[in-house]
Amino acid sequence: MKTSTAIRAERVSKALGGFPVLDEVSLDVGASEIHALVGLNGAGKTTLMRILLGMLKPDLGSAHLAGASVAGAEAQVWSRVGQMLETPFAYPELTALENVYCSARLHGMSKAVARCASERALSDLGLDQYAARRTGTLSLGNRQRVGLAAALVHGPDVIVLDEPTNALDPRGVIVLRRLLQEACRDRGAAILVSSHHLDEVARMADRISVLHRGRIIGTLRPGTVDLERRFFDLVLQSDMREQEHR
Repeated sequence: MKTSTAIRAERVSKALGGFPVLDEVSLDVGASEIHALVGLNGAGKTTLMRILLGMLKPDLGSAHLAGASVAGAEAQVWSRVGQMLETPFAYPELTALENVYCSARLHGMSKAVARCASERALSDLGLDQYAARRTGTLSLGNRQRVGLAAALVHGPDVIVLDEPTNALDPRGVIVLRRLLQEACRDRGAAILVSSHHLDEVARMADRISVLHRGRIIGTLRPGTVDLERRFFDLVLQSDMREQEHR
Protein backbone atom coordinates (compact mmCIF):
# COMPACT_ATOMS: atom_id res chain seq x y z
CA MET A 1 0.00 0.00 0.00
CA LYS A 2 1.53 3.30 -1.10
CA THR A 3 0.42 6.89 -0.74
CA SER A 4 1.97 10.09 -2.00
CA THR A 5 2.96 10.85 1.61
CA ALA A 6 4.38 7.67 3.11
CA ILE A 7 5.83 9.08 6.36
CA ARG A 8 4.16 11.91 8.24
CA ALA A 9 4.48 13.58 11.63
CA GLU A 10 1.82 16.15 12.51
CA ARG A 11 2.52 18.67 15.27
CA VAL A 12 4.33 16.07 17.38
CA SER A 13 5.41 17.08 20.88
CA LYS A 14 7.23 14.90 23.41
CA ALA A 15 8.85 15.36 26.81
CA LEU A 16 11.22 12.83 28.37
CA GLY A 17 12.04 12.88 32.05
CA GLY A 18 10.13 16.13 32.40
CA PHE A 19 12.22 17.89 29.74
CA PRO A 20 10.71 18.93 26.39
CA VAL A 21 12.39 17.11 23.51
CA LEU A 22 10.04 17.81 20.58
CA ASP A 23 7.81 20.85 20.14
CA GLU A 24 5.06 20.61 17.50
CA VAL A 25 7.23 18.98 14.86
CA SER A 26 5.62 18.41 11.46
CA LEU A 27 7.45 16.50 8.75
CA ASP A 28 6.54 14.43 5.69
CA VAL A 29 8.29 12.11 3.28
CA GLY A 30 6.81 11.25 -0.09
CA ALA A 31 7.15 8.09 -2.15
CA SER A 32 10.35 8.02 -4.21
CA GLU A 33 11.95 10.59 -1.92
CA ILE A 34 14.92 10.73 0.44
CA HIS A 35 14.29 13.27 3.18
CA ALA A 36 17.22 14.05 5.45
CA LEU A 37 16.74 15.24 9.02
CA VAL A 38 19.82 17.04 10.29
CA GLY A 39 20.67 18.66 13.59
CA LEU A 40 23.22 18.90 16.35
CA ASN A 41 23.47 16.15 18.97
CA GLY A 42 20.44 16.28 21.25
CA ALA A 43 18.21 18.02 18.70
CA GLY A 44 15.52 15.33 19.01
CA LYS A 45 16.12 13.39 15.80
CA THR A 46 16.12 9.92 17.35
CA THR A 47 13.09 10.69 19.52
CA LEU A 48 11.11 11.75 16.45
CA MET A 49 12.09 8.59 14.62
CA ARG A 50 11.13 6.43 17.59
CA ILE A 51 7.70 8.05 17.55
CA LEU A 52 7.34 7.49 13.80
CA LEU A 53 8.18 3.81 14.35
CA GLY A 54 5.77 3.36 17.26
CA MET A 55 8.51 2.91 19.86
CA LEU A 56 7.35 5.99 21.77
CA LYS A 57 3.95 7.63 22.03
CA PRO A 58 3.79 11.37 21.37
CA ASP A 59 2.39 13.59 24.11
CA LEU A 60 0.62 15.59 21.42
CA GLY A 61 0.23 15.17 17.67
CA SER A 62 0.20 12.07 15.50
CA ALA A 63 2.42 9.90 13.30
CA HIS A 64 1.51 8.00 10.13
CA LEU A 65 3.23 5.39 7.97
CA ALA A 66 1.98 4.28 4.55
CA GLY A 67 -1.34 6.02 5.11
CA ALA A 68 -2.00 4.35 8.47
CA SER A 69 -1.82 5.81 11.95
CA VAL A 70 1.23 4.41 13.71
CA ALA A 71 -0.86 3.89 16.83
CA GLY A 72 -3.14 1.43 15.00
CA ALA A 73 -0.86 0.11 12.26
CA GLU A 74 -1.30 -3.59 11.54
CA ALA A 75 1.28 -6.23 10.64
CA GLN A 76 0.83 -5.61 6.91
CA VAL A 77 2.10 -2.04 7.35
CA TRP A 78 5.07 -3.00 9.53
CA SER A 79 6.10 -5.75 7.09
CA ARG A 80 6.88 -3.00 4.54
CA VAL A 81 8.98 -0.90 6.93
CA GLY A 82 12.75 -1.11 7.29
CA GLN A 83 14.50 0.65 10.15
CA MET A 84 17.74 1.00 12.01
CA LEU A 85 17.83 3.19 15.11
CA GLU A 86 20.78 3.87 17.41
CA THR A 87 22.21 0.34 17.37
CA PRO A 88 22.09 -2.16 14.46
CA PHE A 89 19.82 -5.19 14.55
CA ALA A 90 22.51 -7.76 15.30
CA TYR A 91 22.66 -10.59 17.82
CA PRO A 92 26.40 -11.03 18.55
CA GLU A 93 26.20 -14.81 18.89
CA LEU A 94 24.61 -15.26 15.43
CA THR A 95 26.46 -15.04 12.14
CA ALA A 96 25.98 -12.10 9.83
CA LEU A 97 23.84 -14.26 7.54
CA GLU A 98 21.73 -15.58 10.42
CA ASN A 99 21.03 -12.05 11.65
CA VAL A 100 19.86 -10.84 8.25
CA TYR A 101 17.87 -14.04 7.70
CA CYS A 102 16.07 -13.49 11.03
CA SER A 103 15.08 -10.00 9.92
CA ALA A 104 13.80 -11.30 6.58
CA ARG A 105 11.68 -13.96 8.30
CA LEU A 106 10.32 -11.46 10.82
CA HIS A 107 9.16 -9.35 7.88
CA GLY A 108 7.15 -12.25 6.47
CA MET A 109 9.46 -13.80 3.89
CA SER A 110 9.35 -17.56 3.31
CA LYS A 111 12.41 -19.59 4.28
CA ALA A 112 13.66 -20.02 0.72
CA VAL A 113 13.07 -16.41 -0.30
CA ALA A 114 14.57 -15.13 2.96
CA ARG A 115 17.74 -17.14 2.42
CA CYS A 116 18.29 -15.78 -1.10
CA ALA A 117 17.39 -12.24 -0.08
CA SER A 118 19.75 -12.38 2.91
CA GLU A 119 22.67 -13.50 0.78
CA ARG A 120 21.94 -10.76 -1.74
CA ALA A 121 21.64 -8.08 0.98
CA LEU A 122 25.01 -9.07 2.44
CA SER A 123 26.58 -9.05 -1.00
CA ASP A 124 25.12 -5.61 -1.77
CA LEU A 125 26.86 -4.24 1.32
CA GLY A 126 30.16 -5.99 0.66
CA LEU A 127 29.80 -8.57 3.43
CA ASP A 128 30.10 -11.82 1.46
CA GLN A 129 33.33 -12.86 3.19
CA TYR A 130 31.81 -12.24 6.63
CA ALA A 131 28.52 -14.11 6.10
CA ALA A 132 29.57 -17.08 8.27
CA ARG A 133 31.31 -14.98 10.93
CA ARG A 134 29.67 -14.40 14.31
CA THR A 135 28.53 -10.80 14.33
CA GLY A 136 30.10 -10.09 17.70
CA THR A 137 33.55 -10.68 16.18
CA LEU A 138 33.09 -8.12 13.42
CA SER A 139 34.37 -4.55 13.41
CA LEU A 140 32.00 -1.73 14.33
CA GLY A 141 31.70 -0.72 10.69
CA ASN A 142 30.83 -4.23 9.55
CA ARG A 143 28.28 -4.62 12.35
CA GLN A 144 26.74 -1.41 11.05
CA ARG A 145 26.60 -2.97 7.58
CA VAL A 146 24.90 -6.08 8.99
CA GLY A 147 22.30 -3.83 10.61
CA LEU A 148 21.70 -2.04 7.33
CA ALA A 149 21.39 -5.36 5.48
CA ALA A 150 18.79 -6.44 8.05
CA ALA A 151 16.88 -3.17 7.55
CA LEU A 152 16.85 -3.45 3.76
CA VAL A 153 16.69 -7.22 3.12
CA HIS A 154 12.90 -7.36 2.54
CA GLY A 155 12.80 -4.47 0.04
CA PRO A 156 10.80 -2.10 2.26
CA ASP A 157 8.62 0.71 0.89
CA VAL A 158 9.26 2.85 3.98
CA ILE A 159 12.79 3.19 5.37
CA VAL A 160 13.81 5.03 8.55
CA LEU A 161 17.53 5.17 9.33
CA ASP A 162 19.10 6.98 12.28
CA GLU A 163 22.73 8.02 11.69
CA PRO A 164 23.28 5.13 9.24
CA THR A 165 26.75 6.27 8.11
CA ASN A 166 28.25 6.79 11.57
CA ALA A 167 30.60 3.79 11.57
CA LEU A 168 30.99 3.36 7.83
CA ASP A 169 34.18 3.95 5.88
CA PRO A 170 34.00 6.08 2.68
CA ARG A 171 33.31 3.02 0.52
CA GLY A 172 30.47 1.97 2.81
CA VAL A 173 28.95 5.45 2.63
CA ILE A 174 28.99 5.34 -1.17
CA VAL A 175 27.44 1.85 -1.23
CA LEU A 176 24.66 2.89 1.14
CA ARG A 177 23.94 6.01 -0.89
CA ARG A 178 23.61 3.89 -4.04
CA LEU A 179 21.30 1.37 -2.37
CA LEU A 180 18.98 4.05 -1.02
CA GLN A 181 18.84 5.90 -4.33
CA GLU A 182 18.05 2.61 -6.10
CA ALA A 183 15.27 1.89 -3.57
CA CYS A 184 13.71 5.25 -4.42
CA ARG A 185 14.10 4.88 -8.17
CA ASP A 186 13.22 1.20 -8.59
CA ARG A 187 10.37 0.68 -6.12
CA GLY A 188 9.34 4.18 -5.02
CA ALA A 189 10.55 3.84 -1.43
CA ALA A 190 10.08 6.74 0.99
CA ILE A 191 13.24 7.22 3.06
CA LEU A 192 13.89 9.30 6.16
CA VAL A 193 17.55 9.54 7.16
CA SER A 194 18.91 11.44 10.15
CA SER A 195 22.45 12.65 10.59
CA HIS A 196 24.61 15.36 12.08
CA HIS A 197 26.98 14.97 9.12
CA LEU A 198 25.44 17.41 6.67
CA ASP A 199 27.87 16.78 3.83
CA GLU A 200 27.05 13.06 3.71
CA VAL A 201 23.26 13.30 3.60
CA ALA A 202 23.34 16.25 1.20
CA ARG A 203 24.76 13.94 -1.47
CA MET A 204 21.77 11.59 -1.31
CA ALA A 205 18.82 13.69 -0.12
CA ASP A 206 16.04 15.30 -2.13
CA ARG A 207 15.08 17.50 0.84
CA ILE A 208 16.79 18.49 4.08
CA SER A 209 14.99 19.61 7.23
CA VAL A 210 16.87 21.17 10.14
CA LEU A 211 15.80 20.12 13.65
CA HIS A 212 17.14 22.22 16.51
CA ARG A 213 16.16 22.10 20.17
CA GLY A 214 13.10 20.02 19.28
CA ARG A 215 11.78 22.26 16.49
CA ILE A 216 12.00 22.31 12.72
CA ILE A 217 13.70 25.65 12.14
CA GLY A 218 14.10 25.58 8.38
CA THR A 219 15.03 23.64 5.28
CA LEU A 220 18.15 23.40 3.13
CA ARG A 221 18.42 22.64 -0.56
CA PRO A 222 20.89 19.88 -1.47
CA GLY A 223 23.53 21.18 -3.82
CA THR A 224 23.38 24.70 -2.41
CA VAL A 225 26.74 26.44 -2.16
CA ASP A 226 28.18 26.58 1.37
CA LEU A 227 25.47 24.37 2.83
CA GLU A 228 27.24 24.02 6.18
CA ARG A 229 27.34 27.80 6.69
CA ARG A 230 23.62 28.03 5.90
CA PHE A 231 22.93 25.30 8.45
CA PHE A 232 24.78 27.14 11.22
CA ASP A 233 23.12 30.43 10.22
CA LEU A 234 19.72 28.80 10.81
CA VAL A 235 20.87 27.44 14.18
CA LEU A 236 22.30 30.81 15.27
CA GLN A 237 19.20 32.73 14.19
CA SER A 238 16.98 30.28 16.08
CA ASP A 239 19.07 30.62 19.25
CA MET A 240 19.01 34.42 19.00
CA ARG A 241 15.21 34.47 18.61
CA GLU A 242 14.85 32.19 21.62
CA GLN A 243 17.03 34.46 23.74
CA GLU A 244 15.00 37.51 22.69
CA HIS A 245 11.79 35.87 23.86
CA ARG A 246 13.08 34.92 27.29
